Amino acid sequence: MSSAVRIGLTGGIGSGKSTVASLLAGLGAVIIDTDAIARQLTLPGGAAIGAISHTFGAAFIDADGALDRARMRELAFADAGAKRRLEAILHPLIGQETQRQAIAAGDTVKVFDIPLLTESSIWRTRVDRVLVVDCSEAWQIERVMARSGWTREAVLAVIAQQAPRRLRRSIADAVIHNDGIAREQLADEVQALWSHWTAPSKGH
Repeated sequence: MSSAVRIGLTGGIGSGKSTVASLLAGLGAVIIDTDAIARQLTLPGGAAIGAISHTFGAAFIDADGALDRARMRELAFADAGAKRRLEAILHPLIGQETQRQAIAAGDTVKVFDIPLLTESSIWRTRVDRVLVVDCSEAWQIERVMARSGWTREAVLAVIAQQAPRRLRRSIADAVIHNDGIAREQLADEVQALWSHWTAPSKGH
């Protein structure tokens, strides 16, 4: 396989997906992070701000001119229609910026960090391999509470909105099980997978 393999990386909140992405970056991959792109689009002056203000009202734009993420998160959890309207604004813009970054990366291994990869048949057609980082719900809760200060209930609410673990695993070409393993072991697993997927003329 060409060294320019396109890897779709996904996993539930608190699974350790960002750590795996950083390990892949250390091996030479270009990381294209759709969450980071979404944040950029909703910063002051971001390309999505005008449409968000028009669709949801000025109350959803904070004093600095950015998306009020806490208010929007609360609305999206309570109203599936609002979530769909927000996605209709963001997803085309995310797609455009993702494509721009992919072209700019040239003939390099690209890792598309996509939380909603499981839910998107379109994204799955744009990558050569799908890597899922998986862990138990207990570990998800512990990690997110530790890093974000969220309540257990808040973490569970996010988990409930994401694709089930079994569904994510069902689309995977490889699964990294990250139930509290040491970073060194995680790095070894990522290295082994990298060697397997980027080896020339293997056809894997």
